[in-house]
Amino acid sequence: MKADTGSSQPQPSELASTLPQATLTPSTLYSNPSDHSSASSIPRNGATSLFAHASRFQMGNLQYFDAPNAGSITVTSGGNTHSESGASSSSMSAKPGSKESFQPHYGFAGWELLLRNTAPSALYNSDARYDPPKCDEDTRVEVLDEIMGWIEDRESPQRLLCMTGAAGAGKSALQQTTAERCARKKTLGAAWFFSVDDYTRNTVKPVIATIAYQLGRTNNSLKQLIANAVEDDPVIFHRSLQAQMVTLIVNPFEQLKGMGFDLSSLPHAVLIDGLDECKEEERQAELLTAIKQCLLTGTLPIRIFIASRPEWAIRTTLEPGGDLHEVAYHIQLSDKYDATDDIRRYLRRNFLDIGRRHGNPKWYSQADIETLAQAASGQFIFASTVVKYLSQRRGSPAERLKIVLTRTPHKGQHARPFEMLDILYTNILSSAKEAYEDVDTNSGRDFLLLFRSYHAFCTSGYAPVRSRFSLDHMTALLNLESRAWKVVISDLRSLVALAKDPRGDLFLRLYHKSFSDFLTQETRAKNLFVPTSTVCAHLAKCCLQQIIQCPLKLDSPILVSQELKHLPPPKSGLGCAVHILPYLLNTAGLKRAIIDELAEFTQHGGWQKLDKLLPLPYQLRSLFPFWIDTFKDAIIAEPIMVCISRASNSRPIILHTYSLFVQDQNHEVAAALGKWYQKWNGDAEEWEEQRSNTSSTSIMTKIAIALD
Repeated sequence: MKADTGSSQPQPSELASTLPQATLTPSTLYSNPSDHSSASSIPRNGATSLFAHASRFQMGNLQYFDAPNAGSITVTSGGNTHSESGASSSSMSAKPGSKESFQPHYGFAGWELLLRNTAPSALYNSDARYDPPKCDEDTRVEVLDEIMGWIEDRESPQRLLCMTGAAGAGKSALQQTTAERCARKKTLGAAWFFSVDDYTRNTVKPVIATIAYQLGRTNNSLKQLIANAVEDDPVIFHRSLQAQMVTLIVNPFEQLKGMGFDLSSLPHAVLIDGLDECKEEERQAELLTAIKQCLLTGTLPIRIFIASRPEWAIRTTLEPGGDLHEVAYHIQLSDKYDATDDIRRYLRRNFLDIGRRHGNPKWYSQADIETLAQAASGQFIFASTVVKYLSQRRGSPAERLKIVLTRTPHKGQHARPFEMLDILYTNILSSAKEAYEDVDTNSGRDFLLLFRSYHAFCTSGYAPVRSRFSLDHMTALLNLESRAWKVVISDLRSLVALAKDPRGDLFLRLYHKSFSDFLTQETRAKNLFVPTSTVCAHLAKCCLQQIIQCPLKLDSPILVSQELKHLPPPKSGLGCAVHILPYLLNTAGLKRAIIDELAEFTQHGGWQKLDKLLPLPYQLRSLFPFWIDTFKDAIIAEPIMVCISRASNSRPIILHTYSLFVQDQNHEVAAALGKWYQKWNGDAEEWEEQRSNTSSTSIMTKIAIALD
């Protein structure tokens, strides 16, 4: 403060000495001496009374002093109140940040308003996050060393670290462990943990205020500047994220630097976990943009560590050409680090603890640990879920272990060893379904049915037929627009990835097999369950429509062969339709909808077109193996079909068998099925005879090679 020019007026430093017997300490300057920073102790109008708890002194003509960077001063003297706009509450301090300064409490109303707009449950040590996931001792050592090394390297030009990984890969545990280590090293400036299930922290609205609150607590002078900024603009929390970031973080840091304070001495690590759990994707993107525009420019000594599933907002901004591609250090957790050894150590340690608690150290074998470690596929959530299930007080851990190892409870049991995984998968799949079906252009489409179609026939290792289809071919078969699969899986990238075969075709790859188990078990997926028979019925309908709408000239077998190979999407679905139709009909069963579709197919000459699309028995063998070789595999669930299959020496008897079951429901369809069965069965016999007499260089072989 600057003193009045009157020569008789005492200086602030002399004020206390002119009042003998008065006790002047920080606690006497404020209305609540027990907690100077508590929001409950701050007068609602922002005014602060000087010497509220002083006693036995007289007051003369006391005048206030100018404080250019403050909000307002209120001085009560002899019943008269003097106020000055442009000044804060009282101040008696030296240079902000200096060791000898008396640390004042300015902007009480501003700090209280800031507190009202924070989300305490998002803090790393919040009670709402009791027993948060964290890395066990001697696990995730390599990745933690990389993270901490980046945080401590203040000279590195990349001030943003983004870590992406599959659901359950251990991102939150790594963030929690990093936060605790930084707190011990006094380098933690702020931490924010998103949670989709907590309405106070599943939105970006309180993020900036909560980070500013934590940064302010690291330095009283910075706290003063942040509080003053709020008092200057009380509606700042209703402004854009960039405006909040500039007002509450950037400007206070710059002002502190302008006062001569060494910003490098402040805690500098800012951690943000679970960006994907923020409900609105557009707000996720807005936060990332605000961070780039406000915190990664200039000379702010802040290093930001963000962890997220690889969902749309962060994935697109980190891709080549994205806003953060050049400025962010990116750790792809699921791809870069194999956590199998860590999971093995984690299981071993916890199994030992369980054995000690139950007095049975031999309740498991090393082979059990190895089986579970391999089954985890590098995903810590699987291992932690297993440990939590086995650690339950009631029941035998050995019996529970048997349930886990066999993946299903014994008969009569209702145990759900993967309940936590199921909750995780349910949340992700439900959110993706809602987001997809809310888009106008997807109106009328069944998200779960479409995704299950891709999952069933385009996933490496899980396709129920010998030959899986690429995503583009399945999209064509479903009669969707080109690359529609990208939209379907857009919100599931934490569970599925893309795989490319040597020809460049794209397929799905699941991060964890348990997701496939979840999708195919009604007891786990519940209302998200789509039976395989329903998927096959829908695809069979698509196949029949593709064949009816066949765009090819069906005059020449060779032309059909050549055209079929080079059809562009969506017409390329025709080849898939002919290839897989028998399997789909058999798996779908005799649903009423299928019988109706077959009736329409028969009326529109579909069988005749299909016959033209299978011009030669060799093509029947080479391009469409399920018409001959896989019948007995596909129909093994039906004893009558198995008997017929064996008796027919694996010839195309599926239509004949199917016709026997259709007879009672539609005679016309049954007659057509029987007719074409007889023809194609004869074609197969003719082919078998030709096969033994025809050289490998025949024109038929060339066609087959070209089509294979």
